[in-house]
Amino acid sequence: MNAVELRNVTKTFGKVLAVDDLSLDVPTGSVYGFIGPNGSGKTTTLRMIMNIFYPDGGTIRVLGGEAGESCNDRIGYLPEERGLYRRMKLRDLLKFYGELKSNRDVSEQVDAWLKRLELDGWVDHKVEALSKGMSQKAQFIAAVVSQPDLLILDEPFSGLDPVNTDVLREAVLDLQATGTTVIFSTHDMDVAEKMCDFIFMIFKGRKVLDGTLDAIQEEYGHDTLRIGAEGGVARLRDLEGVERIKDFGRIQELRMKPDADPQQILSRIMSRTSIRNFEISKPSLHDIFVRIAGPEAEEVEVAENP
Repeated sequence: MNAVELRNVTKTFGKVLAVDDLSLDVPTGSVYGFIGPNGSGKTTTLRMIMNIFYPDGGTIRVLGGEAGESCNDRIGYLPEERGLYRRMKLRDLLKFYGELKSNRDVSEQVDAWLKRLELDGWVDHKVEALSKGMSQKAQFIAAVVSQPDLLILDEPFSGLDPVNTDVLREAVLDLQATGTTVIFSTHDMDVAEKMCDFIFMIFKGRKVLDGTLDAIQEEYGHDTLRIGAEGGVARLRDLEGVERIKDFGRIQELRMKPDADPQQILSRIMSRTSIRNFEISKPSLHDIFVRIAGPEAEEVEVAENP
């Protein structure tokens, strides 16, 4: 059974075709990652699943029924634009959200989440007193405290430091372990690679990738060399058989041309300099993202890592 099914879904805003004939299956109990450049249709798709936007064409089924208010109380949602009632006290706010969704007392769950996310010392503070990171964790609690069957997170790790990213990542995986289906969008390809059972990429409104990481990587073959060369990228320029070089400092990532022989490339490198390590591998999700999205993906990369 799938938690979410989209069939030939289309959405336009004026003359802009935001989502174009999209079909998608999200298996129940999976962690499903949405990736794509800004403006590609990720958030629009998530909002159609949430019934915030209505598709112009096609069908959407969520948790076994047509998308609509009947299943909204079974969905937790963390929007990209964070927003909480700033003048409410933290614990009161989270109880309000949880009881609004579940129609039951969620005091025990609120206290457990506050303790887990290290916000228990702020329960009687107004939300406006919280830091940005604290507010983000509070909004995450608001999305999960009702124990939803489906959890939709739009850029949940954006702006968090590494420690709090790990805290939220572990929380998401624990929710999956108890049966929650999780859909989240991200620009962090490393997080998507490590967390997601399935990865979907949308580009200019159309689906361009959909499947497990292994299946996606297999489509691109073993065309990537990761090496550590003495002298760095300066010793690797203009290598025959190499299409592109990406320099990470201590490691260089080389994309081979079709039909290039990696052993010959290794020999050419060794004639120039010594190497610390050499690995033939599948392309990373980051590399696949950049190959598809090109300059638009590079713009995202610059924006995320100024």
